[in-house]
Formats: sequence, structure tokens, C-alpha cells
Amino acid sequence: MRGEFLSGAPEETREYARRFAAGLRPGDTVCMTGPLGAGKTEFMRGIAEVFGCGEQLSSPTFSLLNIYEGSMRGEPVELHHFDLYRLESERELEAAGFEEYLSGPFVSVVEWGEKFPSLDRSYTRRVTLAIAGERQRKITIM
Repeated sequence: MRGEFLSGAPEETREYARRFAAGLRPGDTVCMTGPLGAGKTEFMRGIAEVFGCGEQLSSPTFSLLNIYEGSMRGEPVELHHFDLYRLESERELEAAGFEEYLSGPFVSVVEWGEKFPSLDRSYTRRVTLAIAGERQRKITIM
């Protein structure tokens, strides 16, 4: 699934995320960008639902990484959810062993990945959420 979509409600944002996540495979790394309040958490909820780990989801804002145990097409899979918002430097990324978490049979979603352009080569998919009105969000999936 690729393209631009308008969402008028959190449930609609989660539905777009579910449709997107259905096409993900182990080894995919998604860069999810957008300003605070654009719907990144709702989008992540939809992804987690597809992998059967929606009830485990918590905002990683105060932690760099959350790992959820789920399944994909009947096979166990780890869903790695990163939030780079609070990181200030490449050195902090390296100290956390960030790249090691991306190399493996996981599905990884990285919020605020755009803060570190050196990571661009790591991403296989991109999702951008933007505020398009009081209740509308524009979702761009590449």
C-alpha cells in the first residue's frame, strides 16, 4: 500500500495502518515521521493490532525501544518500536546499539527517524503523518 490518504478520525488512521502493516515482512524497517499530535501513536496502534500485540503497546516516549511479541502469517515475530524524539546525537544512537536492533528478522518502526539522516539507508518504508485540519490527518505512505 502506497499513496496519500486523509483520515478524519483515530479509528480511520488505525485502519490505514492495518492495511499498510498487512504488507510488511520480517526485515522491514519503517521510518514514521510527523509533528507531535499528528497521529503517530494511533498509526502504531494499528500496526500492532495486525501483529496481535496491540494490547502490549505503550508509548515509547520515555524509552528508546519497546519490543512486542506477536505473529505474522502464523509465525512468531518481534515488533520493534523505537522513538528517537529525545535523542540529541549520533553518539547516543550508537551507544544504544540502535543499528543492531535493525538487523534481524524483525519488523521495526522508528518514530522521529528523520532526526538522523545517516539512518536513511536503513529504512525500507516511510510513513509521514501531517495535521491537515482540526480533525483531519494526511497520511503519506511510501
